[in-house]
Amino acid sequence: MVGGGRSAAPHQERGTPGAVEGPEVPAALGDALRTYLDHLAVERGLSANTLSAYRRDLTRYLSFLAGRGLGTPAEVREHDVRDFVVDLRTGHDGARGLAASSTARVVAAVHGWHRFCAMEGISHDDPSRGVRPPARPQRLPKALSTDDVERLLEAAGLGDGPVPLRDRALLELLYSTGARISEVVGLDVDELHLDPAASSVRVFGKGSKERVIPVGSYAREAVEAYLVRGRPALAAAGRGGPALFLNTRGARLSRQSAWAVLRLAAQRAGIARADDVSPHTLRHSFATHLLAGGADVRVVQELLGHASVTTTQIYTHVSVDTLREVYAAAHPRAL
Repeated sequence: MVGGGRSAAPHQERGTPGAVEGPEVPAALGDALRTYLDHLAVERGLSANTLSAYRRDLTRYLSFLAGRGLGTPAEVREHDVRDFVVDLRTGHDGARGLAASSTARVVAAVHGWHRFCAMEGISHDDPSRGVRPPARPQRLPKALSTDDVERLLEAAGLGDGPVPLRDRALLELLYSTGARISEVVGLDVDELHLDPAASSVRVFGKGSKERVIPVGSYAREAVEAYLVRGRPALAAAGRGGPALFLNTRGARLSRQSAWAVLRLAAQRAGIARADDVSPHTLRHSFATHLLAGGADVRVVQELLGHASVTTTQIYTHVSVDTLREVYAAAHPRAL
């Protein structure tokens, strides 16, 4: 479900940390970037974190252009963009070289900026149009087995007091919904609908796009237990904000703290390579287990909030063991 979302934070003002002004960036380039960031914040409603990433990536690009003596977007040619992509990979611009996936992210930001400049008449054309990022290796997402997930969730709730109740509710909700960690820690209490017949949660994803995700009975019961016996004790230490998940000071739980909750639970559960378990591991597990259970890939796409079904299809790869089982059961001369 897509609809209106929360407004994005305003972009940084002149002179603040991370702003584009500086002796190495000509004013015309800096002004064009600030105008583009305004467009992303106001017209597209991107989050503060996403805007910060765009600003960081494009500031690196502007510094590269300035180093070539280019002072306006209109002076940039395709070979300049191509050379920048080479420098991204090798680090020849003095910054750290990037992996293919990170390079693709920066190139996407460059494409967006040049398209915007062309549309607004800041430049005559888009010199980045013919430049493609390096191919990214296809890696299957890591997913936990259902047994590992059960042990993980049990381990999160070990102990007495409000914190184990919170931790169990947090991880149950992550696995039940497949939501991103930022979406879950950003939840307010009134964004939950805990009707036993049709529980759901309303989250705001990338671009502040809203979607409603069903909540399973195990997660609903864990969240209800936390709301009744855990959250009031945590809220007493703070100022009574609306956040669903609170830290011991009564403030909203951060992404970093939620990550630590998951890692500790993975260690307690004795999961192999526990330090590699991340919030995205639960998201991958959610998608993998749904598809293994027969869910349609487009339904999983909606639940995950993917803009394209192509992104979701990476989860449809099946294991060699599954292939053998299906072959043995279905082929008339397999046995």
